[in-house]
Amino acid sequence: MSSPACTGCCMSAAGRTAPLLRLRQALRESPALLWSFLYFFCLLSGYYVLRPVREAMAASSDMRTLFPQPLIDWFAGHGIALQDFTLQFLFSCVFVIMLVLQPLYGWLVSRYPRRVFLPLVYGFFIVTLLVFYAMFNAGVPGRGMAFFFWIAVYNLFAVAVFWSFMADVFSNAQARAYYGYIGAAGTVGAFLGPLITSTLVQRVGIANLMLVSAGFLLACMLCIWRLRPWAVQREREQKLVDGEQPMGGSVIDGLKLIAREPLLRWLTLMVVFGVGVGTMLYNEQASIVRRMITDPAASTAFYSRIDLAVNALTLVVQLGLTRWLLSRFGIAPALLIPGFAIIVGFSILAASPLPLMVAMVQVMTRASEFSLGKPARETIYTRVDRQWRYKAGAAIDTVFYRGADITFAWVHKGLSLFGSHVVFAGGTLVAILMTLSALGVLREEKKLPRDR
Repeated sequence: MSSPACTGCCMSAAGRTAPLLRLRQALRESPALLWSFLYFFCLLSGYYVLRPVREAMAASSDMRTLFPQPLIDWFAGHGIALQDFTLQFLFSCVFVIMLVLQPLYGWLVSRYPRRVFLPLVYGFFIVTLLVFYAMFNAGVPGRGMAFFFWIAVYNLFAVAVFWSFMADVFSNAQARAYYGYIGAAGTVGAFLGPLITSTLVQRVGIANLMLVSAGFLLACMLCIWRLRPWAVQREREQKLVDGEQPMGGSVIDGLKLIAREPLLRWLTLMVVFGVGVGTMLYNEQASIVRRMITDPAASTAFYSRIDLAVNALTLVVQLGLTRWLLSRFGIAPALLIPGFAIIVGFSILAASPLPLMVAMVQVMTRASEFSLGKPARETIYTRVDRQWRYKAGAAIDTVFYRGADITFAWVHKGLSLFGSHVVFAGGTLVAILMTLSALGVLREEKKLPRDR
């Protein structure tokens, strides 16, 4: 007979191996899952190689690196110190760029089939990365601003396209079973990206990181090509609209859907308030870094360590909790847990806004969104028409996302005049509104068909 200690060891070992056994079973059930893993792994690896560069540029005290000289001179000529409004200016410009690009994206997905517009999106980002390689190599003034604009567009459009495509490949039941694993593959990639950056940036320079990221995007294009047959097969088996044909419609169909559909309106509000919490926290952290770390390479390394902490927590939750919650209880806990966690975190910061605590809440906020909130929202799109995910979903994740960025960047600027305590008290209120919006999403989500 086994001793209690031995039995405990066996149970512990079984507990550790159970997630791996479930993963192996999932891979046997759906071969498409392996290519989805590789796709998201490469996508987030490429992004997280560059994310610390963006953070370092935004927190830089060297205005000539960040902004072109004519722009600095124009602001100075009007009695405005541009360095006092760096993030507000950048977020405002990004929002305008999104307003311009959203109709262009809507036109692209309306006029071209999936096999054309998916490679076009990623091909565009690869070409522009080569341009940035040349700009950073030559030390072009204002490269920081251009890169900040570009990566904001890249982050939102590239990831939005990924999740829309996953909803073509997997059914709702599969999404609830697999999205946690797919998210974990992306998180592993997000681990690798900062490691590459922190290891290489001070040896090879920032410019060469652009080439590394471009290589990851090339791998993403290979994954798209390999996954297309599974998307076609699912559409034929379930008699869904053929994604290999143009969707048609107008370039503003996404906005029309959001205005018409209550579920999309609640999703929009949830995303807007979620972005608001993150933006207020991000801006406060940037202020701290700008004061304490002046070397661009050192600040890049600092942000890469923050990213590593975020991704570590995200991976633990994705492997140990996300699949179980989504499969057993649906999306409700995954949507509500991040809101409650952020309310607690911001309440603590409102009472004691210490720099270390700010970093800890940043890690918790981002990790809960990546591991729970995002996968839960994306499973909803497997149960709706393709117009919802490629048009309305993209509009939410681009225009409304960046609209929230600019709005709360200026909200932060105003509240920061009264100190960090007031900033985080305001953030607590925004987190409460985000949680109430999640309740609205859950109420409307119950009205959808159970599976597609």
